[in-house]
Amino acid sequence: MDMSERGALGLELFQPDAGRTGGAPLPFYAEQAGEAALFEQAWRQRLPLLLKGPTGCGKTRFVEHMAARLGRPLVTVSCHDDLSAADLVGRHLIGAQGTVWADGPLTRAVRQGAICYLDEVVEARKDTTVVLHPLADDRRVLPIERTGELLAAPAGFMLVVSYNPGYQNLLKSLKPSTRQRFVALTLGYPEPVLETRIVEMESGVAPDLAARLVRLAQALRRLTEHDLEETASTRLLVMAARLAAGGVPLRAACRAAIVDALTDDADTAAALDEVVGAVIGS
Repeated sequence: MDMSERGALGLELFQPDAGRTGGAPLPFYAEQAGEAALFEQAWRQRLPLLLKGPTGCGKTRFVEHMAARLGRPLVTVSCHDDLSAADLVGRHLIGAQGTVWADGPLTRAVRQGAICYLDEVVEARKDTTVVLHPLADDRRVLPIERTGELLAAPAGFMLVVSYNPGYQNLLKSLKPSTRQRFVALTLGYPEPVLETRIVEMESGVAPDLAARLVRLAQALRRLTEHDLEETASTRLLVMAARLAAGGVPLRAACRAAIVDALTDDADTAAALDEVVGAVIGS
């Protein structure tokens, strides 16, 4: 279907950058494998998107980048065990003028035609995620039961959720009825050359130092004998690089930003520190 055909059918057309003002630069994001094109097409086709990937691989930055690139407002919600449907949709509050309705972040995003990003959605209660179902299928509506309103999502609205598959278990997983409403996109840690560029760009360190940190991450990610919930993420590398850029010795920066961030166990920390010494030096 070409552009004229879409217009004839009454489909509202959105151009990338349509909502950007002042020439503000895009949040930096180094694309790995065509994920930006998939995100944009999902937005254009009014499809919700599920992002999967390990902690610190760039999921949140990717969403920030795409929201700016598409010229859409971004509403971000960090999900947790106590997140309720009312927290997302809204509730009545008692004020000086009596009882008033206050929109939650999901409702605000729908009204604004924004991109609504639910980070680590599996952390929310299962009865909360059911609220997303009518927004995530062809209906694209948000029923607000407490006010009786049926809020239709405008064409610019997009629902994006993310989670870390490494945290999946029987108690924390998306119901099939929820998962199958989303287009899924898996992100991982970037290839070494790209990850080196990311560390360099995000911290301002020299390319050779960024490359040393990436080699360290590769070595730590190969470790299998230690019971680590997570491994060295791109985010941790950037934190170590920023400390080093500020004058902290590189070994100390790696200890503070990587080793001690990954474990509280003294023996495991000592083992990780040995790897740091072998790759980074004293």
